Amino acid sequence: MVIKEQEFYMNGINYTVRSAIGIDAKDLSELRVQIDGETENLDREQGEAYIDATGFEQIIQTDTESKKNLFLVAVVQDRIVGFSRCEGHYLNRFAHKVEFGVCVLKNFWGYGIGKNLLNESIVWADSHGIKKITLNVLETNEKAIKLYKNLGFKIEGILKKDKILSESLWEDLMSDVFFN
Repeated sequence: MVIKEQEFYMNGINYTVRSAIGIDAKDLSELRVQIDGETENLDREQGEAYIDATGFEQIIQTDTESKKNLFLVAVVQDRIVGFSRCEGHYLNRFAHKVEFGVCVLKNFWGYGIGKNLLNESIVWADSHGIKKITLNVLETNEKAIKLYKNLGFKIEGILKKDKILSESLWEDLMSDVFFN
């Protein structure tokens, strides 16, 4: 699905949130690897589950054509600095929900980019009959948890020892959900 481009200004920077397009694929491939190496809050380590430009082109095309998917990018001065996806379900019994994921370059944390990517996703979900947005977040990621709670997400459960960060460090994931 495609949304109307939105402009934002926060803490001295202007940025745009828009739907991903095919020519973004190469930049998204490189950006994903970089972001994965900047934080342990995401599922992957740097370079894991690598998606090349062709893979991103296919994802963008699928998401653009699908009424149940949404792929957004955040752009600062013609540079993609973050992105998010909502991936829907095609089985009728799960068609009311999507899974949300977001990532933003560490240098661009604190500008409301993740929040606005999520807000635009919520607006899209509201207008397309999506009743439930789900996501998982590390129990130690207090900033993200605060953001999700402020936007109306509720904790649906705790997934114990669901993520391993090192040989001896296990993390619990909170399964958050937003109900429309």
